[in-house]
Amino acid sequence: MSSKVTIDTPMPTALIPLAEDFEEIEAVTIIDVLRRASIEVTIAALDNELVTGSHRIPLLADCLLSEVLGNSYDLIALHGGPGTKHLKASPQVLQLLKEQSAQGKLIGAICAAPTVLSSAGLLKERRATAYPTVTGELEVKEYLDVDVVVDGNIITGRSPSAALPFALKLVELLTGTDTAKSTAQAMIYAV
Repeated sequence: MSSKVTIDTPMPTALIPLAEDFEEIEAVTIIDVLRRASIEVTIAALDNELVTGSHRIPLLADCLLSEVLGNSYDLIALHGGPGTKHLKASPQVLQLLKEQSAQGKLIGAICAAPTVLSSAGLLKERRATAYPTVTGELEVKEYLDVDVVVDGNIITGRSPSAALPFALKLVELLTGTDTAKSTAQAMIYAV
């Protein structure tokens, strides 16, 4: 009689810092797609758990960022929009990004959020993309005018229209190509 041994592998984890005036399409798409792929997502607000986006859509965070500072995540992903100025002004966010980078773990930033990575000094030797109007704020090795750029552990997305391919790239890097494809197929999205 043989017994079957099941090995539980931990779900990948992601932290999404959420700031007032976040770009709703980007934040919600990232959160939704990662959760569809069975990635454990923590939405951590900078100030208040109820956060309002740039188009006046409120989102309830799981917790405050200050409550998860000692935790480790496989991915930290930043939304864009006018709220990136709050992310950039947060010493906690900048420190988390530097620690994540030092550990070689994944960091994602879309739209205006690559400016936050630039402020943290993480793009100097990297290729990246961002919303075209913020390229002057980037200290980057090479700017690419494409939807998604992966350079080492840094993933950048260009705009709200890139939110879905950006989120699926994050899924692929966290869980593999098969999970990214099956997640995309379940949404009837061609990859």
